[in-house]
Amino acid sequence: MDCWSSSLRVDDEFKKLVIRMNPPRVTVDNASDKKATLIKVLQTFVSFPDFLQVDSANKRGSLLEVVQVLTDLNLIIRRAYISSDGEWFMDVFYVTDEFGNKVYEDNVSERIQQSLGPRGHSFRLLARSVGVQSASEHTTIELSGRDRPGLLSEVFAVLTDLKCNVVAAEVWTHNSRMASVVYITDEANGSPINDPERLANIKQLLLYVLKGDREWRSANSAVSVGSTHTQRRLHQMMYADRDYDVQNVDNATTERTKPLVTVENCVEKGYTVVNLSCPDRPKLLFDTVCTLTDMQYVVFHGTIIAEGPEAQQEYYIRHMDGCPISSEAERQRVIHCLEAAIKRRESEGIRLELCSDDRVGLLSDVTRIFRENGLSVTRAEVTTRGTQAVNVFYVTDASGSPVKSETIEAVRKEIGLTILRVKDDTYSSSPPQETGRFSLGSLFRSRSEKFLYSLGLIKSCS
Repeated sequence: MDCWSSSLRVDDEFKKLVIRMNPPRVTVDNASDKKATLIKVLQTFVSFPDFLQVDSANKRGSLLEVVQVLTDLNLIIRRAYISSDGEWFMDVFYVTDEFGNKVYEDNVSERIQQSLGPRGHSFRLLARSVGVQSASEHTTIELSGRDRPGLLSEVFAVLTDLKCNVVAAEVWTHNSRMASVVYITDEANGSPINDPERLANIKQLLLYVLKGDREWRSANSAVSVGSTHTQRRLHQMMYADRDYDVQNVDNATTERTKPLVTVENCVEKGYTVVNLSCPDRPKLLFDTVCTLTDMQYVVFHGTIIAEGPEAQQEYYIRHMDGCPISSEAERQRVIHCLEAAIKRRESEGIRLELCSDDRVGLLSDVTRIFRENGLSVTRAEVTTRGTQAVNVFYVTDASGSPVKSETIEAVRKEIGLTILRVKDDTYSSSPPQETGRFSLGSLFRSRSEKFLYSLGLIKSCS
C-alpha cells in the first residue's frame, strides 16, 4: 500500500471514530405544536488535528442529509430554523405527513441518526474513494443532453432492443435540457449487468441517441453497478449541464411563475443573505439546499416558512473558504441556479398515471404511442412494485403547449382506458364509454410483426 492510500485510510478511520464519539441528538416532539411534529437535530463537531487536513465538509453536508431524510420519508416541512456556529449546528423542523397530520412513526429519529451517524458517514467516505462502487440489485444509467420530442421513446426502445429491463427511472427536463437516472437489469435473469463489453455497448448506443443529428458536444451517458440518491443526482446532472444558463432559456417561458430570488451581502456580519419566494410544493427545501451545497456554499443560519400557498426561505451563507459572495457575476449565478433548482421539479403538462402488469418493453411501447400521437414527455417517474408497473408521465404537445383532450383520449384508448388514467384538475372529458377491453399485451400482439421489427420492439412478453 502506498503512502497516499495509507494516509487516506487513517484519515477515514479517524473521522469515523470522531462521529461515533459525537453522534447527532434527534428529538421528536408532538406536544409543543398543535398542528405539526417538532423535530430537533443537534450535533457537535470535534476539530481534527492539522496533520489530517480535514475541511468542514462534514458540517457542510449535514443540513442536506437531514433534509434528504425528511424528504425521503415523504414529510412536508412547514417551518424550519437552521443555526450553525463554530463546532455545532441545530436544525428545527415543523413537519406533517402528506395529509397534514402529525407524524407518529417511531423510526423518524432513528433514520436521521443513522444518516448522520457513523453508519451513514462510513458509506459517504467509501463512495468518495477511488474506484469503489457499492453493490446493488441493478445497473444504473445516467443520461443528459438536449431534450427533444420523442427522445425518451428512443432511449427506452434502445434498452429494450439490448435486452435490458427497466425496473425504475426518473426523468427531468428543464430549459431544453434533459437528465435521467435509469435502473436496469438483464432481461434474461433479472440480475445487474456487469459485463464491461456489454456495458460499453449500452453506453455508446445511448450516447448516439442523445446526440441525434446535432448534439455532438454536450450529451453524456454513464453506466455503473451501484446506487445513488436519484433526485440528488438529477440536480447535480442538470447543474453540470448548465440548465440554469439564461442563454438556453425562452424568455416568454421563464417569466411565467418565475420564483423571486434576491442575493445581498450583509457586510457587518460577513454573510451573504439569500431570500426566496415562490409557490410552495413538496421537496422545495430539499431542492434549494441541495443546490447551495453543490455550489460549495455553507448555510450558517436559515428560516423557512411554508404554511400557506407561498413559501419563504432565507439563508445566511458563505463560500467554503469562509467568504461571502464577492462579485456581481457570482451573485447572478446563484440567482439563476436557485431559480433553475425550483423550476426543475415543476411539472408542466397533463399528468398521466399508468398501472399495469409489468413486462419487458412496456415503457418502449407506451412512449412510442406518446410519440406517434405528438406527445412530449416533460417529466417521468417509473417504479415497479412486485409484478406491477406504476408509472407517472407529464406530457405536453411537441411545442410545449397543453394537449387537446381528444388527443389524450385517443392515446388512452390505444393503451387501455383502465391502464392509463388522467390525473389533472384542469383536464375534463366525457366519461369513457368503454371499459378495459383493450390491453397493451393484446394490442401489440395483434400489430404487424413487420412494424414491430422495424422499431426493434419484438421481444418476449413474459
